[in-house]
Amino acid sequence: MFNKILIANRGEIAVRIIRACKEMGIRTLAVYSEADREALHARFADGAICIGPAKSADSYLNITSLISSMEVADAEAVHPGYGFLAENAGFAEACEKCGIKFIGPTSVTMRLMGNKVQAKKTAEELKVPVLPWSNRALADEKEAIEVSKKIGFPVLIKAASGGGGRGMKLVHTQASLASAFNMAKSEAISAFGDGEVFIERFCELPRHIEIQIVADEHGNVIHLGERECSIQRRHQKILEESPSPQVDGKLRHRMGEAAVKLAKGIGYTNIGTVEFLLDKNKNFYFMEMNTRVQVEHPVTELVTGVDLVKEQIKIAMGQKLALKQKNVTFTGHSIECRINAEDPKSFLPSPGKITELVLPGGPGVRIDTAIYCGYNVPPYYDNLLAKLIVHAATRAEAITRMTRALEEFHIAGIKTNIPLHLKIMKDHDFIAGKTDIDFLSRFT
Repeated sequence: MFNKILIANRGEIAVRIIRACKEMGIRTLAVYSEADREALHARFADGAICIGPAKSADSYLNITSLISSMEVADAEAVHPGYGFLAENAGFAEACEKCGIKFIGPTSVTMRLMGNKVQAKKTAEELKVPVLPWSNRALADEKEAIEVSKKIGFPVLIKAASGGGGRGMKLVHTQASLASAFNMAKSEAISAFGDGEVFIERFCELPRHIEIQIVADEHGNVIHLGERECSIQRRHQKILEESPSPQVDGKLRHRMGEAAVKLAKGIGYTNIGTVEFLLDKNKNFYFMEMNTRVQVEHPVTELVTGVDLVKEQIKIAMGQKLALKQKNVTFTGHSIECRINAEDPKSFLPSPGKITELVLPGGPGVRIDTAIYCGYNVPPYYDNLLAKLIVHAATRAEAITRMTRALEEFHIAGIKTNIPLHLKIMKDHDFIAGKTDIDFLSRFT
């Protein structure tokens, strides 16, 4: 049993982890930047340490300060949440060397899955479906042209260390390949400090489906079904649901088996998410693995009854999974809307002081947030304010419940994307379950 865990994060996920720890009888240590002195996570934890100025590089991304805080406060473990250092193998390795338990996979596994070229090679070796691709990082545009001819246009150029659409270019013809290739490399170097890129066949209007896996340190691995994550803006998800309206029992079983096979094949431990593209013929292809808790984890929790944050902590303490695959059940339907501090039309960030706040409630409504009336939303970090999650017996009822909850949700003083979510709830294609990763670009 851990006596004290440091939460190396902020905002709603830090509060979420603190709550789980309190229910498990574990003391918590929060860290905060100078901009977060009045943040809820710093108030709710049993202790809190300021680790630097507002800029992330000087605070939440400062590995030396985090390690020092853990040593000073005698924290035995660290939970990284998502974002910041959650998928930083260097941070996980530093914790391992200092005898601090990193609540997540090992640094070796994190490095393997953190590089998309190595991850795709590994998936291919384990017979997990992948789109036709270059099978390696590409040295120059000449090599890129040769590979693209074999794969067939259109193709996607992707950064090996990429994410969020950076270092990604769609190419329809050979004539535009060379310039796109060089632009992708340049973007990858600028964003990730790594110019390694590869090419894969472009999948037209796919769905983004991810499988939640849970793996203990004794070789037991299960999956908890899928999440539909196709509604995205610039490769950033804004709405998720479980189950997917296009995944039936047979497809769920096949995708779940593939995700478990990958996790077992790499000796993965703790929770993780295997992400797939699903084409119009319901063929699925491995995209990447997220080696952390996902922003959208609550929809899985609500349909399975499994507390994923508590599972992370139990696994890190060496406990065996209590749940077996045959006992996993799925009940009802859950939808999550990410409520962001942004203009719903221009999507420009909207930091500032929250002058009025009314949170929705009632049956089947959950709010994961760290905001309060009078809170100043800082301009330095991700603009996620809250996650509004609903659960109901059917998808239709979940949509109705989400609509009602969004109408109750009132935030004044800053702009939010609540109006956009309301429009989505009333959209005929969304109601019919006809979404893909380009849905939002057509919708807005």
